[in-house]
Amino acid sequence: MKRLRIRLNGTVQGVGFRPFVYRIAKELGLKGYVLNDSFGVEIEAEGKKELLDTFLKRLNEEKPPLARIYSQEIEFLEPLGYTDFEIRESKEEGKKEVLILPDIATCEDCLRELFDPKDRRYLYPFINCTNCGPRFTIIEKLPYDRPNTTMKVFDMCPNCRREYEDPLNRRFHAQPNACPVCGPWVSLYDREGNLIAEREEAIELLLEAIMEGKIVAVKGVGGFHLICDARKEESVRTLRERKRRQEKPFAVMFRDLKQVEEHAEPTELEKGLLISPERPIVLVKKRRELAPSVAPGLSRVGAFLPYSPLHHIILRRLGFPVVATSGNLSDEPIVKDNDEALEKLSQFADIILLHNREIRRRCDDSVVKVIGGIPTPIRRSRGYAPLPVRLPFKLPKKVLAVGGMLKNTFALGMGDRAILSQHIGDVENLTTLEAFEEAVFDLMELYEFEPEVIVCDLHPRYETTRWAEEFSQEKGIPLLKVQHHYAHVLSCMAENSIEGKVLGIAWDGTGYGEDGTLWGGEFLLCDYRSYERAFYFKPFRLIGGEKVVKEPRRVALSILFELFGEEGINIVLERLGEFSEREIINLYRSWERGINSPYSSSVGRLFDGVASLLGIRQVLSYEGQAAMMIEDLYDSGIKDSFPYEIEGSQINWAPIFLSLLEEENPKVAASKFINTLVRIALDVARRVGEERVCLSGGVMQNDPLVSKIRELLEENGFKVYTHQRVPPNDGGISLGQVVCSSEK
Repeated sequence: MKRLRIRLNGTVQGVGFRPFVYRIAKELGLKGYVLNDSFGVEIEAEGKKELLDTFLKRLNEEKPPLARIYSQEIEFLEPLGYTDFEIRESKEEGKKEVLILPDIATCEDCLRELFDPKDRRYLYPFINCTNCGPRFTIIEKLPYDRPNTTMKVFDMCPNCRREYEDPLNRRFHAQPNACPVCGPWVSLYDREGNLIAEREEAIELLLEAIMEGKIVAVKGVGGFHLICDARKEESVRTLRERKRRQEKPFAVMFRDLKQVEEHAEPTELEKGLLISPERPIVLVKKRRELAPSVAPGLSRVGAFLPYSPLHHIILRRLGFPVVATSGNLSDEPIVKDNDEALEKLSQFADIILLHNREIRRRCDDSVVKVIGGIPTPIRRSRGYAPLPVRLPFKLPKKVLAVGGMLKNTFALGMGDRAILSQHIGDVENLTTLEAFEEAVFDLMELYEFEPEVIVCDLHPRYETTRWAEEFSQEKGIPLLKVQHHYAHVLSCMAENSIEGKVLGIAWDGTGYGEDGTLWGGEFLLCDYRSYERAFYFKPFRLIGGEKVVKEPRRVALSILFELFGEEGINIVLERLGEFSEREIINLYRSWERGINSPYSSSVGRLFDGVASLLGIRQVLSYEGQAAMMIEDLYDSGIKDSFPYEIEGSQINWAPIFLSLLEEENPKVAASKFINTLVRIALDVARRVGEERVCLSGGVMQNDPLVSKIRELLEENGFKVYTHQRVPPNDGGISLGQVVCSSEK
């Protein structure tokens, strides 16, 4: 039994929404309530998990004709024991806040008009109404009126003006309102920047190019996509070669849910996410193989549905799925401007489709994965940002939290909310640092926000930390540095509205510890004031420092040298075959002397070591690849685990790897390794004795790991909390930084 809390914002009041919710809840035998509040509609429903998944899907599929959901916040909580389902009186308390809404997928009414030959907006790629269309990516300042958006350059024709001014019309005060007579249009260019065609002809030629197997660049809502036929291996492989993206999976856009089911096996919950107003990329199990290079070596594919009229036109006309990946150079932000696209994307795409509606701010597609039965954001961006995350208390000061370096988001904290930015990406070079700074100043200007405290990561070499230090000094604003894994746990606490102490299990690849070593296998006893490092995995040297992030084989070397000392050289020669004998001897000497071999307690690196020793992966082409491949190997039918030891406050992993070296079957070994981590989580939780346990960090994107930890801990009386609104990876730590500032 679970309790599902849903908060809906949009056209959900005065349209028969509460009776609709009541009817579905009764049909499914759920208990709880529905009410209107100053935010929109609040629903709580209790019942079996599979019934709640169906309830969530039906809310989006069967909603009243006039109802439109702009945003959907969901949480799975412990049941309270409701005895019936009821419509409660509205709650009027709480001021009505001005929300800058995310970009909203095209509504069903606009879709009907889009494909109706008799409609004046037939096949118009910028059709929208009050209930759908761009918001966050076109607003320049508040209030959200047309003169304050990038649509201000388009004067409405008499027909559009009539709609816009008619309170009974669906397009009443629809700020992006337009039609073929008065609105934006598309233009097609070749790689040399020459205009080929405009409007309908441009789309026709684009479709022909995709069908011929060519790669095209298409300007969307928050930036450009690179698109090609997802069925044609040659096209996908060519895109990989041009983009220098060896194996990192591509997202695939499908025409509709039926087409997704032809190629994949989405669960009921995943179907609900696919058709939700946010239209995120959802990781689903593959069924029929697309081109092998779409997601090489993985059992899942990132699937999503069209969310703009232009996408709908393209997918409807093609009739087959397409790769739709972010249009950007390697390690750079997504391209959003026309001139920038003609300059940078011409090396990838054969032709480029532009439009003349300016994108005010970059906004990548969001990514969601169901982890442990809970929808969990992996990348929170289009469709979700910049909706606020409600905090369990009010902040005493306005906070700018700059986040981490990888998968960066930053956050503005004010009152009882934190506004997280869209996904910025990995801030590792000047270009991404400039994009980060641009986004920070943009959001602060949009909200007229002046920070009173700045929060950053403890790591001295993070570009975001250096930026925060300079900005703090320049503005004379106090600066607070927060340990990486403490921020992870705090983010989980904040989004789950937890106060008081918790045991936080924060496992990831790397984070700077207060002792100067690299943490990543942490059990932290903490509240919003402070934390105690209660238990952690025994540190071991990582040969080559930062090189190990992309080379699991170096982690394997480190582990074998820790286990066997100099004798490990012979074992390496027998098992890996990745280095010459001279290289191994030199690397051993570096390890022995501690040269460029920092200590680490990282569980993420242990996953890499397992992948290397089992022959699964020696060198990575993208972050997390080894862990994802181990996750795919997991067999729930294997119940055994490896031995381990807890010595004082350290978990000794040596017995795990000594046993793993004896296991010949990679599937068995990978399953037993994950099972062992689950047992360790329970063992430590019992020793600490704190009832509430928060799971965070990049490792907690592993579905079988999180599912089994939750299952085992809850069987033993613990309450387990995971991420549902912000990513468990570094994309969520800006939220933890915000709430850490509250007690400092």
